[in-house]
Amino acid sequence: MNGDAAAPLAGPYYRPLGEECVLFEHAWRRNLPVLLKGPTGSGKSRMVEAMAARLGRPLVTVACHDETSAVDLVGRYMLQGDRTVWQDGPVTRAVREGAILYLDEIAEARPDVVVVLHPLTDHRRRLFVERRDEVVEAAPGFGLVVSFNPGYQRGLKELKPSTRQRFVAIRFDYPEPAIEAEIVHAETGVDAAVAKRLAQLAHKLRSVGELGLGEPPSTRLLVDAARLIDSGVPPRLACRAAIVEALTDDAELARGLADLVALVF
Repeated sequence: MNGDAAAPLAGPYYRPLGEECVLFEHAWRRNLPVLLKGPTGSGKSRMVEAMAARLGRPLVTVACHDETSAVDLVGRYMLQGDRTVWQDGPVTRAVREGAILYLDEIAEARPDVVVVLHPLTDHRRRLFVERRDEVVEAAPGFGLVVSFNPGYQRGLKELKPSTRQRFVAIRFDYPEPAIEAEIVHAETGVDAAVAKRLAQLAHKLRSVGELGLGEPPSTRLLVDAARLIDSGVPPRLACRAAIVEALTDDAELARGLADLVALVF
């Protein structure tokens, strides 16, 4: 195991859980696109932020959704006064600048986005700007990173095998309770004993499958609860607001979650 797996990265706080940072850096140095897959709030975005800082590269982040189109990402002509001028989209800007481009939840974007990305994922490393009849070669330092949550699919949205095989894939999951407590404490400064209880609570919630939660509690929710507690909010109230109510709108399920909170706090 590389030493990076135990020591947080400089810059934005990120506590490596394994060899993900080593893999990311090697992939970037060899111009290999990276796919991060794992549940919401498991550290994917924070790891990209930390690695961009570590590698000294600007970071361009796009949160993909149902309406994200190729035009949004590549660019468009805009009216400025009595003139029509071209404005680069975030993908074009990242390719020109040699930035790390991070497309979060890529499976949520429209299919034409994936088509535009294909020439950036192979030996060509170029972007075709159709509306300008221009080919933009990736500047040195450019890196393509995408992420998606395999456990959360709206309708039939999923990455095609032909797309997935263009990427080096890194799997993320929630940390073990001891490490998660360390992360919560480092992120918020909350008392270490409180961080430990929050991590224990998350572990209990994730392990009780019959609760019927759409998604398990993320580390991000624990950090929010810890910040409330650290500011003086009673722990049970903080957990209800930051964890329970964030996880469900069902009153009966919320009462069950609150009972689990009461067992821990």
